[in-house]
Amino acid sequence: MWIFLNDRFVQEQDAKISVFDHGFLYGDGVYETIRSYGKRIFMRDHHLARLHRSADAIGLTIPVPLSEWPGLLHEAMDRNRLGNDRTDAYLRITVSRGAGEIGLDPALCPTPTVVIMAKPLHPPADELYQRGVSLIVAQTRRNLPSALSPQIKATNFLNNILAKREAIAAQVFDALLLNWENHLTECTVSNVFFAAQGRLYTPSVECGLLDGITRGILGQMAEELQIPVHEGRFTRRELLQADECFLTNTSMEVMPVISVDQQPIGQGAPGRLTRQLHRHFIDNRSRFLEPLD
Repeated sequence: MWIFLNDRFVQEQDAKISVFDHGFLYGDGVYETIRSYGKRIFMRDHHLARLHRSADAIGLTIPVPLSEWPGLLHEAMDRNRLGNDRTDAYLRITVSRGAGEIGLDPALCPTPTVVIMAKPLHPPADELYQRGVSLIVAQTRRNLPSALSPQIKATNFLNNILAKREAIAAQVFDALLLNWENHLTECTVSNVFFAAQGRLYTPSVECGLLDGITRGILGQMAEELQIPVHEGRFTRRELLQADECFLTNTSMEVMPVISVDQQPIGQGAPGRLTRQLHRHFIDNRSRFLEPLD
């Protein structure tokens, strides 16, 4: 496996960083996960723009010019024989504060660490889309936005990891986090939508969640299908009274949810709007891929 590290591609066994790297010591860094459909990267410029916004928000200067990222991402895919007719690519970009003396002062780290990994994309099994998945509402609460903005895709993921541990213990697909006001936010790596009486609902970003890129696309597609969309503050009870529910992120697209806390959502099966939106997404996703050469 070839990995881009700082200024060159190296083999996996040579991809080493210092134990003094502040990403390792303090989770001081940002990241993005991106996918391809064949050789074309999905929402490439949006992901790269968000990477830079996250870095700007923590005062981290990314040493790679924005114009060089597409070439590096495609070289990572090509070197690992990914992004082709056989295998879609999963791309992970990580930029940490870099190595420096122990301490919280960012000035201790003169040079950021940049990593690009390209691996085969392994989307959820087809049967999960057919039967739907189950969630729990986590006891772990979402970070307070005034303490740490959810719009920063930080490498410190402990809040989400604690919720994921709850989901694993409950033997369900994932956990849904509430905020400080008991309002729905998001799952550990995805945004959530639910439908009631032909209308679509999703928590507002003000509730303390990441404004996911696929979340935005699904909102746009709902409008194209003339499905009303409402963003706001919603409770667990409102979700449990919904007709259907689904999750979105870059790799899973649209995943139906059939139960929360062992209580069925609607008929306990993937709903009509969920299937309609996922089909519309599949039929139109080429609009969101980078241009062909």
